[in-house]
Amino acid sequence: MTKKYAYSGWCALALLVGMNAAHGKPLTMVGPWEIHSLDPASNGVFFTRLQVAETLVEVDDKGQLQPGLASAWSSSYDGLTWRFKLRPQAYFHNGSAVTNEQAAFALQQAWRKPGVLQSAPIKGIEAKEGALLVTLTQPFPSLAAVLAHPSTQILAKGAYDGKGEVTRVIGSGPYRITRLQQPQRIDVSRFEGWDGAQPAITQVSYLTVGRAESRTLMAESGQADIAWGLDPVSIRRLQQAPRVTIASVTLPRTIQLKLNGADPRLSDPAVRRALSLAIDRRGMATALLRDPEMAATQLFPPSLSQWHQPGLTPLAYDLQAAQAAFAAAGWHRGDDGVLHKGQTRFALTLRTFPDRPELPQLATALQAQWKQVGVELKVAVGNSSEIPAGHQDGSLQLGLYARNYALVPDPLVTLLGDLAPAGADWGVMNWQSPALEQDLARLGKETLPAEEAAALRRGIATTLQQELPLLPIAWYRQSAAVSRQLKGFELDPQERSYHLTRLTWGPQ
Repeated sequence: MTKKYAYSGWCALALLVGMNAAHGKPLTMVGPWEIHSLDPASNGVFFTRLQVAETLVEVDDKGQLQPGLASAWSSSYDGLTWRFKLRPQAYFHNGSAVTNEQAAFALQQAWRKPGVLQSAPIKGIEAKEGALLVTLTQPFPSLAAVLAHPSTQILAKGAYDGKGEVTRVIGSGPYRITRLQQPQRIDVSRFEGWDGAQPAITQVSYLTVGRAESRTLMAESGQADIAWGLDPVSIRRLQQAPRVTIASVTLPRTIQLKLNGADPRLSDPAVRRALSLAIDRRGMATALLRDPEMAATQLFPPSLSQWHQPGLTPLAYDLQAAQAAFAAAGWHRGDDGVLHKGQTRFALTLRTFPDRPELPQLATALQAQWKQVGVELKVAVGNSSEIPAGHQDGSLQLGLYARNYALVPDPLVTLLGDLAPAGADWGVMNWQSPALEQDLARLGKETLPAEEAAALRRGIATTLQQELPLLPIAWYRQSAAVSRQLKGFELDPQERSYHLTRLTWGPQ
């Protein structure tokens, strides 16, 4: 063998060894989100995104329903009985078979807790006649979409204690949990009992890293293969980094401001419109999100094609009109520069959280913008749980957060909860519209002609635009920094899955 061929043979061997090492390399992800709970009702999306647990119904990247743990389903002629047939070779991570009885038990636990199942007109869930049966008190065409929600994931009976609380996550997905350290770390490995094609990536680790700057450094240095929750400054920096590429996708998510309609400062629709007129959405989207197209002109983004209404008069920025509207509603500046009405000062507290790094920045911008019209705003940055807690005890005045309108593939299901008369943790607070409630109820109960359903959706969007119980701030584009060694990565526009089973390692 000549020296030339010996050298080329050594290179080939080194390349093969390197490829084999890369093939078995663990995948490391970092993000801002903490693992607060094991219960699917509280934190289920973590375990579906990591493909640890499955729901009966899945969703493709276009939002269309697909078989999940259920290979097929059908409803009776009167729409009151739904039958789900499970995959025959599915197994839980503890080795037990996924049976109709186990699936019924898991759904019954989810049904007794607050969530999407309680918003559906369910009469019973049982294993019967060789299938999983769900019976309803009235027709509900969106039931299959509800059973794609992460809170309805199917866990083995061994996951629950005697009170029906989840103490372990025993799912049936292609990955199983090997280590869980709440609230910061979760490790998963390939489940050899998975009844589908085995994923190429054998081990995956997720670590909660609170600071966006730290996540950026980890992606830049190669300590993290995927970094989620990047701020615009980090994205611009990482676009120049040799180790990573930036993936982005527009989501059916809106950054919005939740208002307490019982607060005397916020109960008047004219005042809510004045507050809206004092928000420079395009300026914030340009300066803070580095994406002027994400300025929200209405609640529903264009990615929700059936709900977005191009004909609506867009929300605008007009300081003079805002000042005039406040004056017409009886609010006038005092010597302290703050609006007063009688003995009431227009001083409010806005709660938000840093899990999505742009939220505190947007809150600070709102504080500065509203100061120009005499609104004194205090920004309180805490845990995400403080917004629903404030809703429940009535102490919340304003909450800034990002709402995913496609967590259930049919946005109607989310809206039935968010716009309910009693309000919702991530929806309206102390605001009602009988006409809107009637339109929502018709969409939820009846199978309507396409034109009639579109007219109802248009009416609902128009009411929300006029009444503004929720103030849209920006639409949402998700970005992630991804190692160039990682092949097959795609962001899920439905935010349901990290698609780990599609990934492979390759040369950089």
